[in-house]
Amino acid sequence: MKEQLTHTELAPDLRISRVVTGLWQIADMERDERSVDLDEAARSMTAYTDAGLATFDMADHYGSAEDIAGIFATKYAGDTDVRMLTKWVPKPGGSSRETVRQAVQRSLDRLQTDCLDLLQYHAWNYADPSYLDDLFHLQALKEEGLIRHLGLTNFDTDHLAIVLASGIEVVSNQVCFSLLDQRASADMAKLCEDRRVKLLAFGTLAGGFLTERWLGKPEPAMDELATWSQMKYKRYIDTAGGWAPFQELLTAVKATADRHSVSMANIASRYILEHPAVGAVIIGARLGQSEHIDNNKQLLQFALDDKDKETIGAALKELETVPGDCGDEYRKPPFLTASGDLSHHLESLPAPFPAKAGSDGRTLALSGTIWEDLAGFSRAVRKGNRILVSGTTATHGDRVIGVRDAAAQTHFVIDKIHGALQSLGGSLEEVVRTRVFVRNMDDWEAVARAHGRRFGSIRPANTLVQADLVGTDYLVEVEAEAILSD
Repeated sequence: MKEQLTHTELAPDLRISRVVTGLWQIADMERDERSVDLDEAARSMTAYTDAGLATFDMADHYGSAEDIAGIFATKYAGDTDVRMLTKWVPKPGGSSRETVRQAVQRSLDRLQTDCLDLLQYHAWNYADPSYLDDLFHLQALKEEGLIRHLGLTNFDTDHLAIVLASGIEVVSNQVCFSLLDQRASADMAKLCEDRRVKLLAFGTLAGGFLTERWLGKPEPAMDELATWSQMKYKRYIDTAGGWAPFQELLTAVKATADRHSVSMANIASRYILEHPAVGAVIIGARLGQSEHIDNNKQLLQFALDDKDKETIGAALKELETVPGDCGDEYRKPPFLTASGDLSHHLESLPAPFPAKAGSDGRTLALSGTIWEDLAGFSRAVRKGNRILVSGTTATHGDRVIGVRDAAAQTHFVIDKIHGALQSLGGSLEEVVRTRVFVRNMDDWEAVARAHGRRFGSIRPANTLVQADLVGTDYLVEVEAEAILSD
């Protein structure tokens, strides 16, 4: 076995296994007030490190996963070079600098370490720009030495580009990527390859559906499924065309597995692992209950050939494309989550900007930029069923977001417009007119393409002109009008 096939470098000082053991099922094991013996679970992790699988992925909300990993690292790991990847998934609405520090310290305490190998961040609502404040605070803690590297989780292409263009140093993006869900293989993969960001792919086994267990079996009802993962990925199967084409895919995977004398799970994960943008696949484990360690090791001991890819590719063509970009399952319908919505994740989604009553029955939304106070205007005004959004630039606090990147600035500007609309009861889908002003005509196409990605299915009336914008760092300004439905 070649060494370079077993590990990948997210950074010169962060080398991880190409098969990462995911601990999300700890939360599933602790459902309905059940408990897990933390020490026993920690001890069971030694079987993975003994097999050379010494990278583990967890999160602040995966039940006791961080606590278990901390016990393992201090009590059972010995001299093994173990890598612990974790996540912070804050409530929407933004956090103070101190709240961010407390969240990081909580993970440090649970993992019993003084520096997190990789902290991955999830944002719920791009229309609320406070997620960038969280990331800037995390960047400061990285520079302070509490975090070795930053990653993202469930970010889409456009917002990964915003983060990178704003000087936030990320080395990875953890996303759903499987034979059923090929969203990451398009624009996301290209951006990651261009910017040397690695994808960490989860869901490669679709909650166990891409295994022998379901080949030739009748379609299960949702209430027959035992785990959150199964409930979640059954929705992916339905979205991708249903049980019949899914069975054709399983047949193709089985034929390929037989040619290599490996499991169907190996084939499903290997297909994703061989994508050049993918640094590692994350395979879940029920510590002490369902190990599959030898099977996971085998994943690194073979490669797919052209015939394999042709067989699987033919079956993939019969599937429907999962809509949208990476992470959309958590932000817009159809919500491809275990519950089919966000009810088991969020209680509510706060308005991005404060709104207050104005004169003459109007309502004002204020984003808090220096320009609003200076020039005496609102980010947006609602009167009746009409919302007017002021000319909006890539200003956030005292920062310019997406410096020198016209497309990134455009996406952030449209996010701010979306946030203003949300704060006044509207949405991007109700926009009927946009006006776009660019500083440099050389940027017109990048700006227009960004506008097209966000408004392509809405098709508002639009004008794009060159203008000498106020502030030399601003490459684009956009204003919008929306008419709300009854």
